[in-house]
Amino acid sequence: MVNEIEEKIEKMRHSASHVLAHAVLKLYPDAKLGIGPAIDNGFYYDFEFSQPIEEKDLKAIEIEMKKIIKRKLQIIQTFMKRKDAIKYFKDICQDYKLELLKGIPDKELSFFITGDHEFVDLCRGPHIQNTGEVGVIKLIKTAGAYWRGDETQKMLTRIYGACFETKEEMDIYLKNIEDAEKYNHRVLGKQLKLYAIIPEIGQGLPVWLPRGYTMRRILENYMIDLERKHGYQHILTPHIVRGELFEISGHLNFYKDSMYAPIKVDNEDYYLKPMNCPAGMMVYKMEIKSYRDLPFKMGEFGTVYRFEKTGELHGLQRVRGFTQNDAHLFCTSEQLEGVINETLDLLDIFYKDIGFDKYRFRLSLSDREKNPKKYAGDIQKWEIAEEALRKVLVARGIKFEEMPGDAAFYGPKIDVQAVNVYGKEDSISTIQLDFNLAERFDIKYIDENGQEKQPFVIHRALIGSFERFFAFLIEHHAGDFPLWLAPDQVTVIPISEKHIKYAKEIYESLSGSNIRVTLDDRNKSMQSKIRDAEKLKIPYLVIIGDKEIETETVSVRSRLNKEIGLMKKQEFLDYLLEEIRLKKHK
Repeated sequence: MVNEIEEKIEKMRHSASHVLAHAVLKLYPDAKLGIGPAIDNGFYYDFEFSQPIEEKDLKAIEIEMKKIIKRKLQIIQTFMKRKDAIKYFKDICQDYKLELLKGIPDKELSFFITGDHEFVDLCRGPHIQNTGEVGVIKLIKTAGAYWRGDETQKMLTRIYGACFETKEEMDIYLKNIEDAEKYNHRVLGKQLKLYAIIPEIGQGLPVWLPRGYTMRRILENYMIDLERKHGYQHILTPHIVRGELFEISGHLNFYKDSMYAPIKVDNEDYYLKPMNCPAGMMVYKMEIKSYRDLPFKMGEFGTVYRFEKTGELHGLQRVRGFTQNDAHLFCTSEQLEGVINETLDLLDIFYKDIGFDKYRFRLSLSDREKNPKKYAGDIQKWEIAEEALRKVLVARGIKFEEMPGDAAFYGPKIDVQAVNVYGKEDSISTIQLDFNLAERFDIKYIDENGQEKQPFVIHRALIGSFERFFAFLIEHHAGDFPLWLAPDQVTVIPISEKHIKYAKEIYESLSGSNIRVTLDDRNKSMQSKIRDAEKLKIPYLVIIGDKEIETETVSVRSRLNKEIGLMKKQEFLDYLLEEIRLKKHK
């Protein structure tokens, strides 16, 4: 029964995409049609317009769609011989449909006709019987989309729409979208002045603004301290590396499409590194390691570059240059489970302190039956590695989903998945087991019998990349960060000019105790200053007026609890320091 309902809704949404294309051609007769599938919650269709359209134009298109729906036009399947289909699309100048024909081997091609040949589209279907069954529709937004997802092709205009059976379902969906915008990291990132994408610098290359960089440094220092307490050492390797290193690692064979073009230096190819691991392997090899040195834990905040397609870039979530909280752990087979368990312990500590709880685990495995050439290394080693990761997850009682085919080319991994406000899922933390690079780089250690052995290598990124993690962190907290992480913890606001001297004393006292505090002594009203601070989501506001000066107190206003009231200066400082020490969060 569930499948029947899902099929009915999918047919309805697919038909809505045809109604969209029908409406567009009525209003823009020279528009060229791309493709238009059903998607979660609705549909989209790609168009090439002779003149760009804007989101304000969607209202007229939506009105035209509703007229077509109201007419209850029949939607009927028919078939056309290839030569007739080619002639048909040539006659109406639909070049993209002609290109689609080349990829369909059938001699007879399926078309769906709306009304009395008012709209005809190449389509396998299935569809509903008439446009009156489409339900409730709403055009949501426009976006750029390369034809067939290929950035070498023309950028088309994609129109997204929502489609539901009832108005109540549509109202709930639109309310959810409205609520999601309040959490959108791209909106909040701008409002809170955390980061910027500056076109003159480059798409997909985020700039950390002072407030965002403050938060990043706090997290960097936190993670360095946490890792050092657990025996990590830290390195930093260059942004560009000789191509020979990536030939050894296998990245040039398995990963070249995601790498930037080489840079010629003294007739040698250098690459912006897509991974930190090859350089990390060379650091390990600088000195001979004994079994007594293992596990050897080497951390790095390493910046890497990957050539993401323009259409896939998204705020901080999908970028071209990013810094990983990377680490490479070298251990014996006997130490393997213990090292993985310790890594998961660190993950638990970090997520608890950050107040992050919306995530799940995924075990990414190989799938040699479908794609045997994707994976490097010995099959038996793959089986050992995959079972080791599975065993640890099961022993810890962690619920996880196995994902055959999602492993990296050099080994299986545990991914921690988070879902953003729009329902899109991404990996934020990774524990990658690797037996392949150790072999390629001839990584060794000397065992207790004086024999050379090959260690296991674990690649581990608890934060993943700072950029992607911040996207989820902003959305998770809606910008209301825990006090210990907030870029500005307190803003001191004197009511008038005569209160500035005491306000400065409070500011200097808090600043001297390592509280991140700002003094707003601008010539503006108190209410205006409060609104500006609340817009930046400052955790605590300190209001200074006559009463505060007379009693040598501060009037405290909390971002979350609003008015706290008068507090002695030392009392307020102790209050802040305790909240920071405990890393309290909502």
